[in-house]
Amino acid sequence: MKTIIAATDYSPAAENAVTYAAALAKHFNYRLLLFNAFSLSLHESNTLLPASTVSDLEAKNQDRLAQQAAITALIHDITVSYETSYTPVTDELQNLVKKHNASLVVLGMAPESQDQWVLGNTTTTAIKNLAFPVLVVPIGARFKGLKKIMLACDVANDQPVQLLSMIRNEVIAFESPVEIFYVNKEAAEIKPVQDTVPHNFQAAGIDCVYRETNSNKIVAELKKELITCGAELLIMIPKKHGFWSSLLHRSKTRQMATGLNIPLLAVPMSS
Repeated sequence: MKTIIAATDYSPAAENAVTYAAALAKHFNYRLLLFNAFSLSLHESNTLLPASTVSDLEAKNQDRLAQQAAITALIHDITVSYETSYTPVTDELQNLVKKHNASLVVLGMAPESQDQWVLGNTTTTAIKNLAFPVLVVPIGARFKGLKKIMLACDVANDQPVQLLSMIRNEVIAFESPVEIFYVNKEAAEIKPVQDTVPHNFQAAGIDCVYRETNSNKIVAELKKELITCGAELLIMIPKKHGFWSSLLHRSKTRQMATGLNIPLLAVPMSS
């Protein structure tokens, strides 16, 4: 049985992501692991608290997470475990994925804001830095199955057949139709190119529509196409950029993650 990790800080966005992850685990018969990175408030951090007080706070957090795991298991009729630690979220997630051989990490995303655009948050940082699949769940999303999926990829570098096969075998065993949305730097405008769909899509059992747009218009065109096709999940492949480039380059995956109303599955090629 595969494992999904859902990280929560008890915020509304995170709790919605936990609910989504639980429904996903139920649908695909996965285990669910709840994770909370215990931290002190700013006031507590600036106060010289005795070790016993910190231990009491950690114990209360552990009890809270244990109670949530028990309630989630009861409501969704799934296996739920939990872990908490006094470490940065992204550092511990890396360890937990290895420890439990997890297929997927689920994180919540609050509504888009100017602060997220400029500074990012834990979720966008995870997409940028972590080497495993991350499912970003916007606060309004509810799991109702995956009747249609869109995969956005680079026409020059990505191999959609291999990528989708890997996702179905290792991450989410979906059987949904997939729309392939290619990004082509040479494309002048978005266009359907169904007649040129490679035969290996059909050979791999992938029911897809194939569309193409240039990289400058991808975010706007993707959002329009998601509405048109009624996709319930978007899959993207984050790309790594150098330090100086990252100061000027807004990752398309991170841009999409902060402005969607459906979940985004970010699958780094290193995974």
